[in-house]
Amino acid sequence: MDDLWQQLAAGLLATTWLEFAAVLFGIASVLFSRMENIWVYPTGLVNTTIYIYLSVVAGLYAEAGVNFYYTVMSIAGWILWARKTGGQTALHITRSSCSEWQWTLAFFFACWAVLYLLLDHWTDSTVPLADGLASAAAYTGMLLMTRKKLENWLWWILTNLAAMPLYFFKGFVFTAFQYAVFLLLAVSGYIGWRRKLAGSATLPATSAPARQTEAQK
Repeated sequence: MDDLWQQLAAGLLATTWLEFAAVLFGIASVLFSRMENIWVYPTGLVNTTIYIYLSVVAGLYAEAGVNFYYTVMSIAGWILWARKTGGQTALHITRSSCSEWQWTLAFFFACWAVLYLLLDHWTDSTVPLADGLASAAAYTGMLLMTRKKLENWLWWILTNLAAMPLYFFKGFVFTAFQYAVFLLLAVSGYIGWRRKLAGSATLPATSAPARQTEAQK
Protein backbone atom coordinates (compact mmCIF):
# COMPACT_ATOMS: atom_id res chain seq x y z
CA MET A 1 0.00 0.00 0.00
CA ASP A 2 2.87 2.36 0.80
CA ASP A 3 4.40 1.67 -2.61
CA LEU A 4 1.05 2.43 -4.25
CA TRP A 5 0.76 5.79 -2.49
CA GLN A 6 4.36 6.64 -3.37
CA GLN A 7 3.70 5.81 -7.01
CA LEU A 8 0.54 7.92 -6.91
CA ALA A 9 2.37 10.90 -5.38
CA ALA A 10 5.24 10.59 -7.86
CA GLY A 11 2.82 10.36 -10.76
CA LEU A 12 0.88 13.44 -9.68
CA LEU A 13 4.10 15.44 -9.33
CA ALA A 14 5.13 14.33 -12.83
CA THR A 15 1.83 15.46 -14.37
CA THR A 16 2.41 17.84 -17.27
CA TRP A 17 0.38 20.99 -17.79
CA LEU A 18 -0.98 19.42 -20.99
CA GLU A 19 -2.35 16.37 -19.15
CA PHE A 20 -3.71 18.62 -16.40
CA ALA A 21 -5.57 20.77 -18.96
CA ALA A 22 -6.96 17.68 -20.68
CA VAL A 23 -8.28 16.32 -17.39
CA LEU A 24 -9.99 19.61 -16.47
CA PHE A 25 -11.71 19.87 -19.84
CA GLY A 26 -12.65 16.19 -19.66
CA ILE A 27 -14.32 16.58 -16.28
CA ALA A 28 -16.11 19.71 -17.50
CA SER A 29 -17.36 17.80 -20.54
CA VAL A 30 -18.83 14.97 -18.46
CA LEU A 31 -20.50 17.48 -16.13
CA PHE A 32 -22.12 19.18 -19.12
CA SER A 33 -23.20 15.78 -20.44
CA ARG A 34 -24.85 14.95 -17.12
CA MET A 35 -26.78 18.24 -17.36
CA GLU A 36 -27.74 17.42 -20.98
CA ASN A 37 -25.98 20.65 -21.98
CA ILE A 38 -24.58 21.05 -25.50
CA TRP A 39 -21.31 22.43 -24.07
CA VAL A 40 -20.38 18.77 -23.56
CA TYR A 41 -19.06 18.84 -27.12
CA PRO A 42 -16.78 21.91 -27.34
CA THR A 43 -15.16 21.10 -23.99
CA GLY A 44 -14.88 17.46 -25.01
CA LEU A 45 -13.13 18.40 -28.25
CA VAL A 46 -10.32 20.08 -26.31
CA ASN A 47 -9.95 17.00 -24.11
CA THR A 48 -9.88 14.48 -26.96
CA THR A 49 -7.46 16.47 -29.11
CA ILE A 50 -4.90 16.55 -26.31
CA TYR A 51 -5.36 12.86 -25.52
CA ILE A 52 -4.75 11.82 -29.11
CA TYR A 53 -1.22 13.16 -28.66
CA LEU A 54 -0.72 11.80 -25.14
CA SER A 55 -1.97 8.32 -26.05
CA VAL A 56 0.35 8.01 -29.04
CA VAL A 57 3.31 9.04 -26.90
CA ALA A 58 2.38 6.38 -24.30
CA GLY A 59 1.88 3.64 -26.89
CA LEU A 60 -1.85 3.38 -26.13
CA TYR A 61 -2.77 3.20 -29.79
CA ALA A 62 -6.36 2.05 -29.33
CA GLU A 63 -6.91 4.92 -26.89
CA ALA A 64 -5.45 7.32 -29.45
CA GLY A 65 -7.86 5.89 -32.00
CA VAL A 66 -10.81 6.21 -29.66
CA ASN A 67 -9.98 9.84 -28.95
CA PHE A 68 -9.89 10.51 -32.68
CA TYR A 69 -13.28 8.81 -32.87
CA TYR A 70 -14.46 11.00 -29.97
CA THR A 71 -13.39 14.06 -31.94
CA VAL A 72 -15.35 13.05 -35.03
CA MET A 73 -18.41 11.94 -33.04
CA SER A 74 -18.33 15.12 -30.94
CA ILE A 75 -18.78 17.15 -34.10
CA ALA A 76 -21.64 14.86 -35.19
CA GLY A 77 -23.21 14.94 -31.72
CA TRP A 78 -22.92 18.71 -31.56
CA ILE A 79 -24.91 18.96 -34.80
CA LEU A 80 -27.57 16.45 -33.62
CA TRP A 81 -28.02 18.02 -30.18
CA ALA A 82 -28.29 21.50 -31.73
CA ARG A 83 -31.08 20.57 -34.13
CA LYS A 84 -34.40 22.31 -33.50
CA THR A 85 -37.98 21.41 -34.40
CA GLY A 86 -40.51 24.20 -33.99
CA GLY A 87 -37.97 26.16 -31.93
CA GLN A 88 -37.47 23.25 -29.52
CA THR A 89 -34.72 20.66 -29.16
CA ALA A 90 -35.40 17.80 -31.57
CA LEU A 91 -33.43 15.06 -29.79
CA HIS A 92 -34.60 13.73 -26.42
CA ILE A 93 -33.44 11.11 -23.92
CA THR A 94 -34.78 7.64 -24.72
CA ARG A 95 -34.14 4.04 -23.68
CA SER A 96 -32.68 1.46 -26.06
CA SER A 97 -35.13 -1.09 -27.39
CA CYS A 98 -34.36 -4.82 -27.38
CA SER A 99 -33.18 -4.71 -31.00
CA GLU A 100 -31.02 -1.65 -30.25
CA TRP A 101 -29.41 -3.53 -27.36
CA GLN A 102 -28.62 -6.40 -29.71
CA TRP A 103 -26.85 -4.27 -32.29
CA THR A 104 -25.13 -2.29 -29.55
CA LEU A 105 -23.64 -5.47 -28.05
CA ALA A 106 -22.67 -6.70 -31.51
CA PHE A 107 -20.97 -3.36 -32.19
CA PHE A 108 -19.08 -3.53 -28.88
CA PHE A 109 -17.78 -7.09 -29.29
CA ALA A 110 -16.85 -6.49 -32.92
CA CYS A 111 -14.87 -3.39 -31.94
CA TRP A 112 -13.12 -5.22 -29.10
CA ALA A 113 -12.16 -8.16 -31.32
CA VAL A 114 -10.85 -5.97 -34.12
CA LEU A 115 -8.93 -3.69 -31.77
CA TYR A 116 -7.35 -6.61 -29.92
CA LEU A 117 -6.20 -8.26 -33.15
CA LEU A 118 -4.80 -5.01 -34.51
CA LEU A 119 -2.99 -4.15 -31.29
CA ASP A 120 -1.66 -7.64 -30.72
CA HIS A 121 -0.38 -8.24 -34.24
CA TRP A 122 0.44 -4.82 -35.64
CA THR A 123 1.69 -2.70 -32.73
CA ASP A 124 4.10 -2.93 -29.80
CA SER A 125 1.26 -2.56 -27.28
CA THR A 126 1.87 -4.42 -24.02
CA VAL A 127 -1.81 -4.31 -23.02
CA PRO A 128 -3.82 -5.14 -26.16
CA LEU A 129 -6.71 -6.85 -24.37
CA ALA A 130 -7.27 -4.10 -21.77
CA ASP A 131 -6.62 -1.28 -24.23
CA GLY A 132 -9.06 -2.82 -26.68
CA LEU A 133 -11.72 -3.32 -23.99
CA ALA A 134 -11.58 0.29 -22.75
CA SER A 135 -11.65 1.62 -26.29
CA ALA A 136 -14.49 -0.63 -27.51
CA ALA A 137 -16.65 0.37 -24.54
CA ALA A 138 -15.87 4.03 -25.22
CA TYR A 139 -16.75 3.69 -28.92
CA THR A 140 -20.11 2.26 -27.88
CA GLY A 141 -20.76 4.86 -25.20
CA MET A 142 -20.00 7.76 -27.52
CA LEU A 143 -22.24 6.35 -30.24
CA LEU A 144 -25.18 6.11 -27.83
CA MET A 145 -24.49 9.52 -26.30
CA THR A 146 -24.83 11.28 -29.66
CA ARG A 147 -28.33 9.74 -29.87
CA LYS A 148 -29.16 10.61 -26.21
CA LYS A 149 -29.68 6.99 -25.24
CA LEU A 150 -29.88 6.48 -21.48
CA GLU A 151 -27.65 3.40 -21.71
CA ASN A 152 -24.67 5.44 -22.88
CA TRP A 153 -23.84 5.92 -19.19
CA LEU A 154 -23.56 2.16 -18.63
CA TRP A 155 -20.90 1.95 -21.32
CA TRP A 156 -19.06 4.93 -19.84
CA ILE A 157 -19.05 3.15 -16.49
CA LEU A 158 -17.42 0.12 -18.13
CA THR A 159 -14.97 2.39 -19.97
CA ASN A 160 -13.90 4.09 -16.76
CA LEU A 161 -13.47 0.81 -14.86
CA ALA A 162 -11.19 -0.47 -17.63
CA ALA A 163 -9.29 2.79 -18.18
CA MET A 164 -8.33 3.53 -14.55
CA PRO A 165 -5.80 0.68 -14.14
CA LEU A 166 -4.73 1.02 -17.78
CA TYR A 167 -3.55 4.61 -17.46
CA PHE A 168 -2.14 4.06 -13.97
CA PHE A 169 -0.03 1.20 -15.34
CA LYS A 170 1.23 3.46 -18.14
CA GLY A 171 2.25 6.20 -15.71
CA PHE A 172 -0.57 8.69 -16.35
CA VAL A 173 -1.59 8.82 -12.70
CA PHE A 174 -3.57 12.06 -12.94
CA THR A 175 -5.44 10.68 -15.93
CA ALA A 176 -6.25 7.53 -13.92
CA PHE A 177 -7.63 9.86 -11.24
CA GLN A 178 -9.67 11.59 -13.96
CA TYR A 179 -11.30 8.27 -14.86
CA ALA A 180 -12.11 7.66 -11.19
CA VAL A 181 -13.95 11.00 -11.19
CA PHE A 182 -15.56 10.06 -14.51
CA LEU A 183 -16.80 6.83 -12.94
CA LEU A 184 -18.62 8.72 -10.19
CA LEU A 185 -20.02 11.20 -12.71
CA ALA A 186 -21.17 8.38 -15.01
CA VAL A 187 -23.12 6.76 -12.17
CA SER A 188 -24.59 10.16 -11.30
CA GLY A 189 -25.33 10.84 -14.98
CA TYR A 190 -27.21 7.58 -15.36
CA ILE A 191 -29.32 8.32 -12.29
CA GLY A 192 -29.97 11.90 -13.44
CA TRP A 193 -30.97 10.94 -17.00
CA ARG A 194 -33.17 8.11 -15.73
CA ARG A 195 -35.00 10.55 -13.47
CA LYS A 196 -35.47 12.97 -16.38
CA LEU A 197 -36.82 10.16 -18.52
CA ALA A 198 -39.19 9.01 -15.78
CA GLY A 199 -40.34 12.59 -15.20
CA SER A 200 -41.08 13.18 -18.88
CA ALA A 201 -43.02 9.90 -19.06
CA THR A 202 -45.39 11.06 -16.31
CA LEU A 203 -46.30 14.28 -18.15
CA PRO A 204 -49.50 14.29 -20.24
CA ALA A 205 -49.20 14.36 -24.02
CA THR A 206 -50.45 17.96 -24.09
CA SER A 207 -47.37 19.02 -22.12
CA ALA A 208 -44.94 18.21 -24.93
CA PRO A 209 -43.61 21.80 -25.27
CA ALA A 210 -43.02 21.96 -21.53
CA ARG A 211 -41.27 18.61 -21.65
CA GLN A 212 -39.00 19.86 -24.44
CA THR A 213 -38.16 22.98 -22.48
CA GLU A 214 -37.31 20.88 -19.41
CA ALA A 215 -34.96 18.72 -21.50
CA GLN A 216 -32.97 21.81 -22.45
CA LYS A 217 -32.17 22.76 -18.85
